[in-house]
Amino acid sequence: MANATPNSLSSLSSSIFIISHPLPMASPLTPSHLLLAHTSSLTTLLLLLSTLVQIQGAKVGSIGVNYGTVADNLPPPSKVADFLLDSTIIDRVRLFDANPDILRAFAHTSISVSITIPNDQIPRLAKPNFAEEWIKLNIEPYIPATNIIRVLVGNEVLSTANKLLIANLVPAMQSLHTALTEASLDRRIQISTPHSLGILTNSSPPSTGRFRQGYDTHVIKPMLSFLRETNSPLMVNPYPFFACNNENLDYALFRPNPGVVDSDSGILYTNMLDAQLDAVYSAMKSLGFADLDIVIAETGWPSKGDPTQFGVGPKEAADYNGNLMRHVVSGMGTPLMPNRTFETYIFALFNEDLKPGPVGERNFGLFKPDLSPVYEIGILRPTAQSSTPRAHHGPASTSRSPSPMSEGKRWCLPKAGANLEALQRNIDYVCGLGLDCEPIQENGSCYAPNTVRAHAAYVMNAYFQTTEGNDYDCDFDQTGALTTVDPSYGKCKYW
Repeated sequence: MANATPNSLSSLSSSIFIISHPLPMASPLTPSHLLLAHTSSLTTLLLLLSTLVQIQGAKVGSIGVNYGTVADNLPPPSKVADFLLDSTIIDRVRLFDANPDILRAFAHTSISVSITIPNDQIPRLAKPNFAEEWIKLNIEPYIPATNIIRVLVGNEVLSTANKLLIANLVPAMQSLHTALTEASLDRRIQISTPHSLGILTNSSPPSTGRFRQGYDTHVIKPMLSFLRETNSPLMVNPYPFFACNNENLDYALFRPNPGVVDSDSGILYTNMLDAQLDAVYSAMKSLGFADLDIVIAETGWPSKGDPTQFGVGPKEAADYNGNLMRHVVSGMGTPLMPNRTFETYIFALFNEDLKPGPVGERNFGLFKPDLSPVYEIGILRPTAQSSTPRAHHGPASTSRSPSPMSEGKRWCLPKAGANLEALQRNIDYVCGLGLDCEPIQENGSCYAPNTVRAHAAYVMNAYFQTTEGNDYDCDFDQTGALTTVDPSYGKCKYW
C-alpha cells in the first residue's frame, strides 16, 4: 500500500492467505467482544497500573498516520502540520521520502517523523560513503527542530523479489546506522524497514507462523540481529482488508463474531489483526527474537472501491480504523503478546487522486484535501469537531456531547453481583479510549464512594451515552444492565 511502489496492491495481496476462515454474521460491536480475546489474571493493583499505562499511551499518541503525497490537490505541508498538531490526536507521521518542505513544516511541532527511503536507493546506501552523505543531506539540517525518530530503508523490499535490493537491504541498514553513530544521532534515530506479510511462508494457525525459507536465515535473521543490537522494532504492514471476504468481514473489522480457534494452541482469536500479528511473533520467536517490539507501519481500509469490490465503504473503513485505534492502545495486546500497546500508523492521511491501480488505492485516506474527515472515528480533538464538516459516522467517538436529558432516557450500570475484576476491566477499557474519566479520580465529583463498582458504573454509563444508545452498548461481557432510574447523586451527575 505504500507510495514507494506503483504495484503496491499486488505486493500486499500476499497477505490474503492470512486467517480467512468463514465466519457467520453477528451483532454490532460491543466492548465485551474486544475484551473477550484473552482474559487476564492480574490482581486489582496490576489492573490499576495497567490503566495508568494505557491512559498514558493514549495521551502520548500511539496512533500515527502515513502521509502520502501522490496527489495534485493536497494542502501545503505547513497547513497539514498545523492541522495535525492543533486539531487531531495524531502525533506521529510516516513520510515516503525525505521531502525538505515537509520536514521543515514539522519543525517545532514535536510531532514524531519517520522518513522512508525509496527502494531504488538501497544499493547505493549499502556503501558507507553514500550513507554518510545521505544522513548529512537529509537528516542533519533538520535536527533537532524536526523530531525525526526513524529512517526506514525501503518498503516491503522482500516482496519485490529483486535480488539486488534484497542482498543490499541489511548492509544499507548497517551503513546508515554507522553514519548516524558518526553524527552522534544513533540514540535519537532508529533504522528499520517495513515488511508485508508476504515474508511469512506459514501463518495459519498463528502459533505456527514462520518466515519464508531462504529469506529466514540469510536476510531476516541478520536483520533481526541488527534490530536487537540497535534497539529498533520490526515493522510490518498487516492489512486484514486484503484477506477479507463476505464470510469473515466481521472478523476483519473487529466486529462481534464467533472467532477462529488456533488448532495448535487452542487460543480463540476474535479479530484478524491479532492473528496476523501473532503469526509474525511466532516467526520471530522461532528464530529466537521474541523480545523485539513490533510496530504497525501501515494498515487501513478504503472508503470507496470498484463497484464489484466487497466490503468497501465509509462504514467499513470507519469500523476498521476506529476499532483499530481503540484496540492497539487498549493495553490488551494480542493472545501471544498480552498487555502491550502497538505503535500504529494508519494508511493514509489523505485520499491520493494520482495513485495508479484500482479505485480503492486512491481512497484509503482519513481526510479530504480540505481537511474535512472522510468519516469520523474520534481522531479529531473535541475543539475541532464543531468546526469540521459532518461526515459518515463510524464507531462512537468519545468526544461527542452527552445525550440530553429527555423522557425515556436510560442509563447503563453494573449488574448486581458483577465480578469486580470484570468491572475493573470495563474501567480500563473505557478510560483507555480517551473518554473523560476525571470525575472518578481523586477529588473528582464521582470519586466517592471509592469502590470499583461505583467507578465502573460511572464509566460504563459514560460509554453508553456516547454511543447510539443501543442495548448492546451496555453489554460489557454481560456485566451491564439498563435502568430508567437516574443514578446521579450529590455533585456526581450521570449523563
